[in-house]
Amino acid sequence: MESVKRLSRGRYSLQLVLFLILTCITIIIGLSSGPVNIGLKELFSAFFGGNSDQTITKIILEIRLPRVLYAVAVGGGLSIAGAVFQAVLMNPLAEPYILGISSGGTFGAVLSFLIGASFLGTQLLSFSGALIVMIIVFLLGKRFGELEPNVLLLTGVMVGAFFSAAILLMMTMLNDSLRTAVFWLMGNLSIADKENLKFVLPVTFAVSFLLILNSNKYNLLSLGTESAKQLGLNTTFFKNYTYLLSSIMIGTLVSVSGIIGFVGLLVPHVCRMIFGIDNRVVLPASFFIGASYLILCDTLARTIISPSELPVGAVTAIVGAPVFIYLLRKRFNSIY
Repeated sequence: MESVKRLSRGRYSLQLVLFLILTCITIIIGLSSGPVNIGLKELFSAFFGGNSDQTITKIILEIRLPRVLYAVAVGGGLSIAGAVFQAVLMNPLAEPYILGISSGGTFGAVLSFLIGASFLGTQLLSFSGALIVMIIVFLLGKRFGELEPNVLLLTGVMVGAFFSAAILLMMTMLNDSLRTAVFWLMGNLSIADKENLKFVLPVTFAVSFLLILNSNKYNLLSLGTESAKQLGLNTTFFKNYTYLLSSIMIGTLVSVSGIIGFVGLLVPHVCRMIFGIDNRVVLPASFFIGASYLILCDTLARTIISPSELPVGAVTAIVGAPVFIYLLRKRFNSIY
């Protein structure tokens, strides 16, 4: 196992600044790119006044900005959740959706389409579905009072499979809402109401901040449960804390974006390949790089066949899978 190197405060601060700059650059790309290309001068004028073209200002502030902010929340949130699940469960295949939470959220969303609920009703039912699955998997995933990685993963897969079957059954009953349901299953940021940013952003930022604060404890968990206990970590409480906190964030994100797969699996692996295994670096890197990745994928999704658009979940998988395979082969070739 690789060792965790000493990390100085100056180096850590510099890395955070670089991650933030990367995200800011991709935000500018996301705001300026689209069916209508917008220059930097017009972009800054829309934010700071002086732009006489109200149409451009409306496109930036009311259409593109909320969507880019959703990409930051969803991409960053899924990535950091994937990083902590991989650390807690000590499984490289662990990611936010493998525990069945997304299937519960999607079940609630499709149910809302079936009964003709409003978008607010869709969000409430989606979050409720995710919460129910979270509780079921949490209760069934325990062994001797502590979350057992293998039991939790298998329980999540089985519960997720059950709800996925129920989703397919309900989709056969849909008529006009079938296209919306398909877009939800594939992941799409255009279906989110910009008013919900007031709820989604604070939840994502708060949970991500709390997870990053505990990043050194994930380093202890990587040594194994028994070793972590001997070093003074209350593993039972900390695993429960991580699972519940991350699951609430995932349920919140699924309720506005649908299932955007591959982000939570790909980004943490890429960060570990680039920056090493120290979770003090991997966690914030996962958030910022995940946010940047989803912004770029969403920009590509809404411009490649403009004026129509592709589901961003399809783009993240199409772009991410070859990149992940390439990096994985490169890592193995360097080892052997």
